[in-house]
Amino acid sequence: MDVNEPKYQKMLTELIELCKKNLPKTDAVLLTKSFNMSFEAHKNDLRASGDPYFLHPYEVALIIAREIPLDHISVIAALLHDVVEDTEFNLDIIKKEFGSEVAEIVDGVTKISGLFSGLEITQAENYRKLLLSMVKDVRVILVKFADRLHNMRTLDFVPPVKQRRIATETLEIYAPFANRFGLGRVKWELEDLAFKYLNKPAYEDLAKKIKSKRKEREALIAKFMSPVEAKLKEYKLDFEMGGRPKHIYSIYKKMLNQNTTFEFIYDLLAIRIILESNDQNDCYYVLGVTNQLYKPIGDRFKDYISIPKKNNYQSIHNTVFGPEGKLFEVQIRTRKMHEIAERGVAAHWKYKEHLHNNDSELEDWVNWVRDIFENASKNEATKEILASFKLNLYQDEIYVFTPNGDLKRLPLNSTPVDFAFEVHSNVGHHCIGAKVNGKIVPLDTRLNSGDQVDIITSKNQHPNRSWLQFVQTHKAKSNIRKYISREEEKILEAGKEIWEKKLKKYKLSFNHEDVNKLARKLKFDNLSQFYKAIVQNTLNLDELLNPPEEHESKQSNELQFESFAEIARTSSGDLLVEGEHKGIEYMYAKCCSPIPGDPIIGYITIGEGIKVHRKDCKNLLNMIKHGEHKLVPVNWPQDAGKYFVAGINISGEDKPGLLNEISNSITTYKNTNIKSVNISSNDSVFSGTITVYVSDLDHLNRLIERLKKSIGIYSVKRFVVGP
Repeated sequence: MDVNEPKYQKMLTELIELCKKNLPKTDAVLLTKSFNMSFEAHKNDLRASGDPYFLHPYEVALIIAREIPLDHISVIAALLHDVVEDTEFNLDIIKKEFGSEVAEIVDGVTKISGLFSGLEITQAENYRKLLLSMVKDVRVILVKFADRLHNMRTLDFVPPVKQRRIATETLEIYAPFANRFGLGRVKWELEDLAFKYLNKPAYEDLAKKIKSKRKEREALIAKFMSPVEAKLKEYKLDFEMGGRPKHIYSIYKKMLNQNTTFEFIYDLLAIRIILESNDQNDCYYVLGVTNQLYKPIGDRFKDYISIPKKNNYQSIHNTVFGPEGKLFEVQIRTRKMHEIAERGVAAHWKYKEHLHNNDSELEDWVNWVRDIFENASKNEATKEILASFKLNLYQDEIYVFTPNGDLKRLPLNSTPVDFAFEVHSNVGHHCIGAKVNGKIVPLDTRLNSGDQVDIITSKNQHPNRSWLQFVQTHKAKSNIRKYISREEEKILEAGKEIWEKKLKKYKLSFNHEDVNKLARKLKFDNLSQFYKAIVQNTLNLDELLNPPEEHESKQSNELQFESFAEIARTSSGDLLVEGEHKGIEYMYAKCCSPIPGDPIIGYITIGEGIKVHRKDCKNLLNMIKHGEHKLVPVNWPQDAGKYFVAGINISGEDKPGLLNEISNSITTYKNTNIKSVNISSNDSVFSGTITVYVSDLDHLNRLIERLKKSIGIYSVKRFVVGP
């Protein structure tokens, strides 16, 4: 191979001419130099197809010059993008020969070249590298898009397993990422190529159907356009009009989403009108013309000119009934809007003007990625970060307004909590309610485009774990997880502090390994669980470090329960034996200690009347098993409106106002009355028993679940003893 061969010199000439045609300026000398270095570096290497490897960087450079035209620096970087990674040339040589800009782009592309290889944690780190490179120089990601596009165009020559892996990566990440950068043309081609390798039968079937319908489709489009063209020429508008290209994967997705067949996909008949004027008012004039000629379908009209998409896409989308009653989708845009729709960031900025200053619009382009990776908490699982990354790539958008009319873009299915965090993190943290279009709504309400949202806040409100079940944005999820994580860290610190105080109290000494051994002996997976159990009062340190006589502890517990049980049973009234008050003597079995609300049954004894057991009592079941049984139906009184006393064991963080919060939480649920409160505090943790009047067991269980959701509560359970 010799770079001076006519065919290679012809390739160089074509590249330089293309750059001169599409780019603001072209340094032919530097382009030639980079062409020659790339050729020299790769001249002994072949691709899987058997072609010289040099053809790959050359084709990537052509894609940059033709389809993502930005500047000649990008083209030079494309020619050299594999040199540092695959050959003996290093970054210092690139910098010396072509300058720091080219070197930085090549370095950025090299760093993210293994973006999808390895374990998920490696992927997450590579996404972070991609972000940092992108913020520094957006041309890094543009070269990477071009690199992937050429690889997809030549994917026939790699093994099937590798084809599927690369195609999956392309469909899941590269195509939606290109869409976020406004690279519509690149996005469509990446999707179609990926689809071809992931579902070849479906791809070929649709391609065949599109081809077979081409003449029929072209005839209908011509019939539709004729009166529109005449009207626009009458008003001396300069425009380009034609059928919009059909993308196979887009048609396939619509067939799946709409559960329909190829024949019923309406935008197979699609028209695009591009105005050479830069006056967006002309777009609305054209809209009026089409609506006069053809009947519009209101719910399929979208105005992305007044409210552009997040990637700066602007166009009017209008669907009308055209000739022969067929549906036609009409896109109306200016030439500038069309360039941005096709080439995104490359068309929107003349890069040199924004390269060294902090351009706010450029920041918006990458803000959603930065939010995911830079604001991810250290404890956030990598899978969650990657899920958010992919979710943000795919999500459609809705447009929601503040009370002052400011626009906020949110993902589809977003809620008031997502909106609150979008306004400001503090608003999200203290969000207690929301008004949507003037009406108070639940926090999990799904918002729609055009909604006006007013967030109600309270300084006492904090993020709730249940919010994670419905929020959509990564910003909301990340903030909620961070808060929960901080609260858990506080619990662990409190547990450690209590542990150390108890050791000091009993004059004991445990080193780190001793504590680990103890935690394992007590069946805890780790020290965090051990300390958390201490705070939540599920592990009694006094008994653990200074065990009392077992019978004294048990006796004390039973006396406490018997006292409560007596109150509960007395308040409920006499039991019903076989559905009636018969005056038969009965007593409560101590082995299971039933209290109102428990499923019960009577066991007839000799000389002691009826003993009332819980139906799940092990002793009772054992007696039945051995044939020693004479049972009688027994029930708690069921008077209408009758309430019985139930006990709730509760523990949590001892902080000001918490008891008042607990009381409010109880009394505001079905007007529940509290009979008594017996709570004590020790080492910044409170614990005790609350007795309440409830109508049935379901009432009690729902009350317990309600208390569990309160911030600062560690443990809530029904006060019972026995098996």
